[in-house]
Amino acid sequence: MHRPTPVPPTVVLVHGAFTDASSWSKVIGPLRAAGLTVHAPANPLRGLAQDAACVRSLLRELGTPVVLVGHGYGGAVITQAADDTDQVVALCYAAAFGLDAGECVLDITNRFAPSALAGATVTTTLPSGADSEVSIHPERFRQLYADDLSPEAGQALAAAQRPMACGALTDRSGSPAWADKPSWYAIATADRMLNPAAQRFMAQRMAATEYVLDASHALPLSRPEAVVAMIREATGHATGTPGGV
Repeated sequence: MHRPTPVPPTVVLVHGAFTDASSWSKVIGPLRAAGLTVHAPANPLRGLAQDAACVRSLLRELGTPVVLVGHGYGGAVITQAADDTDQVVALCYAAAFGLDAGECVLDITNRFAPSALAGATVTTTLPSGADSEVSIHPERFRQLYADDLSPEAGQALAAAQRPMACGALTDRSGSPAWADKPSWYAIATADRMLNPAAQRFMAQRMAATEYVLDASHALPLSRPEAVVAMIREATGHATGTPGGV
């Protein structure tokens, strides 16, 4: 009697701060070509609880096993969104924040040598008591975020960047999903946004399978083939096919 072939999990890609779902544009096509269903929702960038709730809402709608993938701040979001759910079968981090219980983004960035980002941000005060927003100065964006992309691509990203609520930097994480789910981590060794030493620390803390890449923070755009390989390895692990789905 033949066992039924496991259904490949759905891949959900959660983008980080200062960008949108188009940051996954070079990853989506190869994953779909490999037979995977892919979703890349808009991350509101309003705060950890609210952003994680949006991802959880999508997971409920899908009703399938899921491999959750986070880039940058999106890693903090998937860490919280996937906690206490068997629906998420694996986590993938691309130069991303894998926070522990009670941690915030600033706890990690302040623990390691400061990046040049600290002197290149712009804070905007919003009316009606809404949380202030932070963005990267357009003239510094490519240097910090995507210096391994062409000047034209970097300028386009700078022009289209999405600010994040300042409170998202200090929101405390709940129990980390990576504590009991298999995890993968792509470390960007030329990252000027999130210190590579911080990335190594988080990857080792979660006992993740590591992919070490010579890449900027924009690695889903500059090294998409490696990010795709990592995600396919995670989906293969979930279905028991070591070569990846």
